[in-house]
Amino acid sequence: MSKVDPAAAMSALLDGLLAKLYTDFNVAFPCEVLSFDEGKMTASVRPLIRTGTDDPAIIQAVPGLGFRLKPKAGGEAMEYVPEYKKGDVVYVVVADREIRNGLAGAVAAPDTARQHDSNDAVIVGIFPASFS
Repeated sequence: MSKVDPAAAMSALLDGLLAKLYTDFNVAFPCEVLSFDEGKMTASVRPLIRTGTDDPAIIQAVPGLGFRLKPKAGGEAMEYVPEYKKGDVVYVVVADREIRNGLAGAVAAPDTARQHDSNDAVIVGIFPASFS
């Protein structure tokens, strides 16, 4: 008859729990742009890093960040809006909490309790290899 070592069983349980947690915890990753909606300034992207046995799921309606630049000596501010091409490799950052309600520019509570979910991704830039 074999005895189960409680410490080893607890260690294995915690190792499995942490591995699952880290697999589901998204922070930032490179993606390929599959399509871009210029009117909404959102893209459908495919993550390029596989963390499991299956290919990563496509993320849809990912907003791209624009920029407003003010000239040093006054003058009119210039706005730069995102433009992505199919096949561009972009860097995507995932928000700590659901961002959809905050995109209108007002303080808002999230509709869900999700955290670090790829549905709350934002494109922050294009990798240099995508420029011709």
